[in-house]
Amino acid sequence: MTQPPSQPPPPGQQPGQQPGYGHPQGPPPQAEPGYGYPQTPPVPGQPPSPPSQPPGQPPQPGPYSQPGPYGQQQGQPGPYGQPGPYVQQPGPYQQPGPYNQQPNPYGGGFPPQQFPGAPTPPPGGGSFFKRKPGVVIAAAVAGLLVIGGGTWFVVSGGDGDEDKPSISKDKDAKPTGSEEPDNGDGTGGGREAQDDLNAGRKDGESKILWLQTNDVDLPKNGSDVYGPWFAGDIVAKAMYKKIAGYGAADGKQKWTLTLPAEVCAAPTVATDDGKIVLGIKDGVTEKSDCTILQQIDLKTGKTGWKQELKQKGNFDFLSDITIAINGDTVSAARTGHVDAFRMSDGKALFDEVAGDCQPDAVSSGARMIAAESCPGGDIDKQQNQVQELDPTTGKALWTYKLKTNWELDKVYSSNPIVLSLTEPDKKSWAIVALNDNGTVRSQIDGGKDKFQPNCGGSFIVFGANLDGCVGVAADANTFYMATQPSETGASGTNEVIAFDLANGKAKWRAKAPAETVMTPLRMEGANVVLYFEPSYDKGGAVATLAPTGGAPKVLLQNPESTAQIENSFYDSELDYVDGRFYVTSSRVSASDDKAEMQTKTMMAFGK
Repeated sequence: MTQPPSQPPPPGQQPGQQPGYGHPQGPPPQAEPGYGYPQTPPVPGQPPSPPSQPPGQPPQPGPYSQPGPYGQQQGQPGPYGQPGPYVQQPGPYQQPGPYNQQPNPYGGGFPPQQFPGAPTPPPGGGSFFKRKPGVVIAAAVAGLLVIGGGTWFVVSGGDGDEDKPSISKDKDAKPTGSEEPDNGDGTGGGREAQDDLNAGRKDGESKILWLQTNDVDLPKNGSDVYGPWFAGDIVAKAMYKKIAGYGAADGKQKWTLTLPAEVCAAPTVATDDGKIVLGIKDGVTEKSDCTILQQIDLKTGKTGWKQELKQKGNFDFLSDITIAINGDTVSAARTGHVDAFRMSDGKALFDEVAGDCQPDAVSSGARMIAAESCPGGDIDKQQNQVQELDPTTGKALWTYKLKTNWELDKVYSSNPIVLSLTEPDKKSWAIVALNDNGTVRSQIDGGKDKFQPNCGGSFIVFGANLDGCVGVAADANTFYMATQPSETGASGTNEVIAFDLANGKAKWRAKAPAETVMTPLRMEGANVVLYFEPSYDKGGAVATLAPTGGAPKVLLQNPESTAQIENSFYDSELDYVDGRFYVTSSRVSASDDKAEMQTKTMMAFGK
């Protein structure tokens, strides 16, 4: 919470200490403020003060406000690569290629979190913004994004039914795909459709367990994909008017559920017993709103309770809703409104919180963290705050008030609490760790490094979930974040930095292997689970990093022979669950029905 005059500053910070990393101060006369960096050098041995701290002395030029990836000099292009802030550039469907080969499309260390006027990224679950060195697919140059549901079996030979994928409970179908070689039509991979994907596997490389192609007839502009979610031996995902569950080990479709209208929102996680709630539109026209909540059991595909969100005021539902799950509570939030229900039976729990400030979004996870906006008469002086809510009653357990015009952009971790805060007008960014009672624990000191967490866009502008970021991880005492790759193309590499949550300082750095880019996915016990990006001729890999740093330990080395397929997934969701690694595209779109049904969309690796 805000540090009032009567409350002592956080440990390690002296009263009146100069504000630090990301503080919304006025820029020095000769330069614009640098994005996410303080205007004064940090005091050695002391954590910089967060955006909720009152300003100290006038800002001075420092190492973080110089021109470069986070800074912007007068008259220089802004962080989106255009003159001035928030000027649109081509979105993901007009990019020169599907792989976004620049290390960061928004400039330097500017993280891929969007603000008003920025191009809309393709929505979907928390997905990894992948650089794609080398491979260029012709249809993807035209902006085709893909995902789906049919399954390829990866064993060779045999004409019987055992070599055909199970598409539904009541019928079999042959694997979709062309008999002709895939030479870059947007379906990905450059492989013949029905070869044995494990034929070229070398000793020590993982197996391709299965590869899926799309089986959903989509509207002209394609569809976002939600999930995947994991429940026992089922992996499920939803798209357009369908949600389906597949065998995690073999990719066979176990169940499918056709919905009355398009899916429009979903949580990043399911409950421990394998249930989720989807947001579904209340009609099939362009004017339909995302107001229907439908519970679904991921293990069986059966529907449970259904609730309809009621309109609150004339301007309700102008923003997208976001859905979060916190234990036995599911909530649907949109600008200034939240509705919470008991997950087990759909009983309404609360539809507002005490006070004038109301939630705009809520994060899933161990704690119910709410990003809240507060009413005010001056549009140029917005007041926002963060609260942890009791999932059953909506009562605030603590409040962390932000400095004017600052906002909670993402929850990197809810246990421990690590927040990404932004001030869009000044293009400032800060990462703050809070104690369990909402007081400041530390602020991450980024130094001169550039970072590139990917969070699927801002919930404020694009309706992306408040949680679900990739490229960051946290345990009780340490926050891990990957640096932006040093170069574009096949020679790029990066590091993972471990920050001490007690003081925000870097404890150690771990370098990726040569010509390899790695990103944290999550914690597994005391270790960080990492993904090594594939390249044109080298498969990706899953590895772990010890809490003391050092060299990563490879768990799965994916085959070199299928690197092009692994490398073809656009804006992919990455999941390592029960020893298997899944790569899933986050959107499906194609030039025609044939290409749509030939699209390779989900791939599973294992031992």
